[in-house]
Amino acid sequence: MSSAFLSHTFSENQQPKRVVILGSGGFVGSALMGALKDHRVDVLGLTHQELDLTVTSAAQKLTQLINTSDTLVFISAKAPCKDLAMLIDNAKMASAVCEAIKAKPVAHLIYVSSDAVYGDSLEPMNEASPAAPTSIHGVMHLMREVALQQAYTGPLAIIRPTLIYGVADPHNGYGPNRFNRQASQGQLITLFGEGEERRDHVLINDVAKLICQMILRRSVGVINAVSGEVVSFKQLAQFCAHAFEPIVTIKDSIRVGPMPHNGYRAFDASAIRKAFPQLQFKSWQEGLTEVHVQMKQGK
Repeated sequence: MSSAFLSHTFSENQQPKRVVILGSGGFVGSALMGALKDHRVDVLGLTHQELDLTVTSAAQKLTQLINTSDTLVFISAKAPCKDLAMLIDNAKMASAVCEAIKAKPVAHLIYVSSDAVYGDSLEPMNEASPAAPTSIHGVMHLMREVALQQAYTGPLAIIRPTLIYGVADPHNGYGPNRFNRQASQGQLITLFGEGEERRDHVLINDVAKLICQMILRRSVGVINAVSGEVVSFKQLAQFCAHAFEPIVTIKDSIRVGPMPHNGYRAFDASAIRKAFPQLQFKSWQEGLTEVHVQMKQGK
């Protein structure tokens, strides 16, 4: 079972024999592919087209593809998980991975989960905060975490990112990713309510660097990929709106339904700083500025 906080098998970086990434074509997977290539790590990236984890033959095929000396990074998911049908598909995917690593245990396993496994809190949360998901998406990730912990007895690390932003985001979710696209295209930015909710956000490149370091140190345990600061959606929208010409209009709206997470979701980032002192997550201003430069350069 994974411990509450992250620890390292290696005191210094060591090149893994090979890294196999399930979900290498996705937002996080493609960023991780790039980060690992910068470290000249041998990588086998498997996309949905190359390995559909929902089919009955997936476990057998994955068993044939992996080696006992590999680091396996499990990112692939049907997300965000919104209903029971998607939950079942995600369970099938986890089942295939569990069956494969039972048949051929890898040297290191990393699962990319989500901060959605945590409940709501009026205080900043950390890796020891209780898992109490309030969404099907959170239930899905917690189910997968438990399944992997039961199936695999080797060094297992679980990373739980908060809201991730970056140029290549495929979901266009509410927040920096949508605001950036709307502002760059001269479109109106419409907030939920007055955009007063405050959340933690992390840059995709920082998440990829964190996973890369976990691979190189063969880390074990749980780590939250968080910046440690909160910002309101209105502040994010204003920052994005002023990054492009002409400056677009931001509009409030009448909120329908309860405010997610009671309008506040903060995290204590001290565990990341302790585990990787040299790895500094960018502030939301620094991260968004980097994204805006990339968007203007057409990257």
